[in-house]
Amino acid sequence: MKLGVMMALLSQKPLEEALDYVAEAGLEMVEFATGGYGGKPHCDPDVLLNDDAALENLQKALKDRNLGISSLSCHGNPLHPQSKIAEKDDEDYRKTVLLAEKLGIDVVNCFSGCPGDSKGSRYPNWVTCPWPPDFLEILEWQWNEKVIPYWKKASSFAKEHGVNLGFEMHPGFVVYNPETLLKLRNECGDNIGSNFDPSHLFWQGIDPIAAIKELGKASAIYHTHAKDTRVDEMNVSVNGVLDTKHYGDELNRAWIFRTVGYGHDAAFWKDFVSILRTVGYDGVISIEHEDSLMSVDEGFKKAVAFLKALLLTEPAGEMWWA
Repeated sequence: MKLGVMMALLSQKPLEEALDYVAEAGLEMVEFATGGYGGKPHCDPDVLLNDDAALENLQKALKDRNLGISSLSCHGNPLHPQSKIAEKDDEDYRKTVLLAEKLGIDVVNCFSGCPGDSKGSRYPNWVTCPWPPDFLEILEWQWNEKVIPYWKKASSFAKEHGVNLGFEMHPGFVVYNPETLLKLRNECGDNIGSNFDPSHLFWQGIDPIAAIKELGKASAIYHTHAKDTRVDEMNVSVNGVLDTKHYGDELNRAWIFRTVGYGHDAAFWKDFVSILRTVGYDGVISIEHEDSLMSVDEGFKKAVAFLKALLLTEPAGEMWWA
């Protein structure tokens, strides 16, 4: 396994300064944001697909620091009911796939997106319960009319260019747990898998270890994120886990994102990397920082130190004792 970082957290730094920062921390891989909600601060497909010199400069900057690219990440909503938003996110997605092919990268991370509830919608509608029956009608319409038709074409496009899709299972979008991810994979292509981020599973009450086992059976894990979540049991006991309060209201929220080790201890994260290897994933663990209680610098450095101590970096070797 190799340790990497989602570079969006360093978006305020120029490319070479950000790469120096990562290399000095002893990391081996980077994950570039290339559109959608994360922007494209260091890796703009509009530039790199049309400027060979810029592409060579990026590759040289990485090589000079012994860094590789684990994936390109385009986290948008190409199913958005407002066509201008959907078309822009779809354009970013397709350019990201083309850039991944050009760079020799076989994984693009993304969101599934979420449509509205009808042709006349202006905003996404995430269905979370089956009653009143309107909700099941919405869900059926979304999948049959929007989700499956779009991702069948989009995953086919990715496959033509040698790219697998790592979906982040994220509430608010139609793929938010292993069941919905595998549904999309079964309907739209086996190059659809997971960018496995446990932080969004913790607060839903999902055991990430069990989820890895389930997805591992289908060989459906293409990339992973290292991000933690702290669930406030006292607040949950009163109002449950569904929480629309701002992320900055840390004292009153049911849960908040944390740097790895500050939501779950080393025992969990040792199990996390071990079960990944058990199901056949020996790739990159990419740090994502969204901890509102720590600066980017402190959160990143603590995550690096924490994960370096427990990552499995050498091949397992033969079982000489068995």
